Amino acid sequence: MLATVVSIIFAGCVAGALGALLGIGGGVFLVPFLNLVVGLDFKTASAISLVTVIATSSVTSATPGRLELVNLRLGMVLEIFTTSGGLIGLVLVYRAADPTLQRLFAVVMAVVAIVMLSRLHRRNIHRDSSIDTGVLGGRYHDPETGAEVAYRLRRWPVAFGISLLAGIVSMLGIGGGVLKVPVLNAWCGVPMRIAAATSALMIAATAVVGSISNFARGDIVPHLAASAVLGVLAGSKLGFAMAARSNARALKILMACVLLAGAIVYVWVAGR
Repeated sequence: MLATVVSIIFAGCVAGALGALLGIGGGVFLVPFLNLVVGLDFKTASAISLVTVIATSSVTSATPGRLELVNLRLGMVLEIFTTSGGLIGLVLVYRAADPTLQRLFAVVMAVVAIVMLSRLHRRNIHRDSSIDTGVLGGRYHDPETGAEVAYRLRRWPVAFGISLLAGIVSMLGIGGGVLKVPVLNAWCGVPMRIAAATSALMIAATAVVGSISNFARGDIVPHLAASAVLGVLAGSKLGFAMAARSNARALKILMACVLLAGAIVYVWVAGR
């Protein structure tokens, strides 16, 4: 039992670092670990992961400098769609069998990784910060250019639709950011840093909805969830420190590698 708790704390640390660094919640690492290594069924693994998503969001969003990158107006609008999707996802996940959920997990991660790799050089910034950013755009200080830059939200229907889908997928325990961050960056004109910071703030609201339902159904194992959260809290601080010294292209490559690795593992598991 002690060895299991220690391993989950370590896994939570890795998940927290990934979640803080990429704005995706860390579940892409933690869910496979709990499911395949610890041996928990998929629903229990995803339920515990959702609890850690709340911890990751709370720590990263409250870190000095992070809130400056958050687009609150954009986040509040998209969260309406994400929370609605989360309610739909709760019903679907509860009724689906583990192999079906594993295949869905693999497909989602593989598609997002391909999108990220196809748009590595897309920065989505305007060096002229005086331009009209629109209702949901914004400005921020870009450390790579050393100046204030601007961006506009493009393809609103895509942003709203992917937020709804992200809410559904988030009930797999991976956090809605796994979809929102790459799509907002690749297709909707939102810079990587802004998309990740805004997503990190948003994912807690959706995770709370799922965690309450999972707890009521008995899918959350308290001592294992607590162990994972402890690791996530430590890892989140490490991830944020790494993010401050990473460039946007490197973050995209890292995200794609993490997602592809998870997809390959679950394709293999589901095919057994």
